[in-house]
Amino acid sequence: MILPIVAYGSPVLRKVCDNLTPDYPGLDKLIADMWETMYNSNGVGLAAPQINVPVRLFIMDSEQIFENQEEDEKDDYPDAPGFKGVFLNAHIVALNGKEWAYNEGCLSIPKIREDIMRNEEVTLEFEDENFNTHTKTFNGITARVILHEYDHIEGKLFIDYLKPLKRKLMKRKLDDISKGRIKVDYRMVFPK
Repeated sequence: MILPIVAYGSPVLRKVCDNLTPDYPGLDKLIADMWETMYNSNGVGLAAPQINVPVRLFIMDSEQIFENQEEDEKDDYPDAPGFKGVFLNAHIVALNGKEWAYNEGCLSIPKIREDIMRNEEVTLEFEDENFNTHTKTFNGITARVILHEYDHIEGKLFIDYLKPLKRKLMKRKLDDISKGRIKVDYRMVFPK
């Protein structure tokens, strides 16, 4: 089922999310709905708080970035062919490599994109959808997507990395999003 995306200004987007346990009700359906919602919204990642569920769960699929690359972009990122997975109860073990800029956007903050600096590499400890524990290192665009989604389960948004003046300049756009004065081609729910 395609779920509505929570818009900027909703309190759930600022909450540090709770861990999941194997007895969490309807987890398989929640994950399936998140995949359907993410692909329907043309996203490459989606965190549970973005569908109004404050738990440490996100999904991501950087494989589609590589599948849709132009020929001249083929060598831009070291992590081809990308990664697709479910991340439960994720925690960062280490950040490595130099920081690099990439023009990020977010389904919860539509029509705003900004260059954000993030580390080249992240080592993450997480559980998969079967609660098997993994410690894995990701780099390139895959690390970027993971760090963006990880921020969501920590109550952080990509615009938090912007300088105060830049944030001030986009205040009207952010207000329009939180008040529902924006048109997007996917379902959204706005703060009351």
